Amino acid sequence: MKKLLSLFLFSYTFLLNVHAQNIWENPNSQVYGYLNRMAQKGLIQVNDLIKPINRVDIQFALNELSSKKEQLSQIEKSELDFYLQEYKPLNSSDSTFQIIKKDINNRWRFFNIVNSNFELHADPVIGLNRLNTYNKNTNQLSSGFEIWGSIGKTKKWGYQVYYRDFTETGNIISNKLNESPEPGRILVGTQNNNSINYSDIRASLNYKFKNGNISVGKDNFIWGYGENGNIVLSNKVPSYPYVRLDYYPFKWISFNYTHAWLNSNITDSSLSYLNNSGRLENDKRIIFVQKYLATHSIQITPIKGLNLAIGESIIYSDKMDPGFLIPVNLFKFYDNNRSNYLIEAGSNGQYFFSINSRNQIKNTHLFGTLFIDEIKVNAIFDKKEKRNQLGYTLGASITDLFTPYLTIGTEYTRVNPFVYNNLIPAQTYTSYDFNLGDWMGNNFDRTILYARYNPLPKLQLYGRMQKIRKGASGSIYEQYVMQPQPAFLNNLLYNRTDWLFQIKYEWINSLYLNSSVEKFQNKNRYQLGISFGL
Repeated sequence: MKKLLSLFLFSYTFLLNVHAQNIWENPNSQVYGYLNRMAQKGLIQVNDLIKPINRVDIQFALNELSSKKEQLSQIEKSELDFYLQEYKPLNSSDSTFQIIKKDINNRWRFFNIVNSNFELHADPVIGLNRLNTYNKNTNQLSSGFEIWGSIGKTKKWGYQVYYRDFTETGNIISNKLNESPEPGRILVGTQNNNSINYSDIRASLNYKFKNGNISVGKDNFIWGYGENGNIVLSNKVPSYPYVRLDYYPFKWISFNYTHAWLNSNITDSSLSYLNNSGRLENDKRIIFVQKYLATHSIQITPIKGLNLAIGESIIYSDKMDPGFLIPVNLFKFYDNNRSNYLIEAGSNGQYFFSINSRNQIKNTHLFGTLFIDEIKVNAIFDKKEKRNQLGYTLGASITDLFTPYLTIGTEYTRVNPFVYNNLIPAQTYTSYDFNLGDWMGNNFDRTILYARYNPLPKLQLYGRMQKIRKGASGSIYEQYVMQPQPAFLNNLLYNRTDWLFQIKYEWINSLYLNSSVEKFQNKNRYQLGISFGL
């Protein structure tokens, strides 16, 4: 009888789910870690291979957990109630207009308009962060807003806009962040060693149909799993315009397609021209070489807890090609044909694979990712002719180890020389000169040990040790001509060990307190911050 009642409650909340907000959730949200851990314990199934994921899917997972409350610890129950305040639908038969007031889920909102046909929510985004690195202080102030909502009775249409402006003053350690997993910046205006300014803007318009979702927007994507980096697609690059299709023909299979517009940072001299405006000498209109990314992948679940995925991506340039706008096209084979099999006329293609196991071994998450940039199949083991330009990540973690809510994990990543590089500068695996894949580029390996523990609801303690070895990226001659190619970790640049201890607390929805102590690049960094909004 108890199981039947739970099934009824879950079915009821599933029906409510069709009215959830059809928007993407920021990958930095704490709810991802919560759902990942619940999936690791086998309580829910979450398809988070590609992030961000939709709030519809998050609400569905939370609803499923609500039907299994008797299996949750007291901290997990408290966090579940907290997240439901954020993700429960706000449908109302009566029109609601609120300013700086709690909504029907008891969640504080700055601005709310809700009725049966329309939703609009607006919250300010503001943050204050202070960093001390090697006795040099940096102050970071940020402000902006987030607007999101839905249109129509069934909430199939969703929209969102996020804007945040950052100003850093004091001793600016690095403007480019090439040696950091932090997202890349597009600097604005005059910059110096004492002040920089940059901004982040994301937006999307989404339509949900019976078995999928179509989205047009500006964001970036994370493909695969990784504790401190992702070798396929990461959030290192600034966000970019895209069209995205997600299709789920069956519960055990899903398909994703994305076409994105990147920034090559290469001036197209044939299209750039003089303005002759008199503003300054040699006043030019600058046109950049056009650069695009097309990617698609299929994920299947042959048995509960096991997910397998295969994908393909291609970087192409100069002008849009309709062949890469076909979601089911075979990009690499198509490109070979259109370029007459000439490397100078072709594009930069990749293949990638993922395996992901949750709770097949109790409370354990196992995963692996393989990224193939170039490989000579008939010479994989030939010491002279092999071209194994690939990378891989292997990881494992176990939760509720020794004590509830303690997760211990390890991860190893290796990316061989010349991965992400290309003969044609406009077709490297980058945007704004930042890597689309792992922030460390190529010719490196990284070993990570970490622990994550929540002693109280919404309070997370995190410790990480990572050992990094990094070699030079190499030249075009070494990549395409030299035989044998330079060995892994040739021209070693550094061999170091980094440490991080971090505390995060989400006091109320979207209000974050955080602090960290870190040793990286043989320097000590201390950070303390408060933020409303991600």
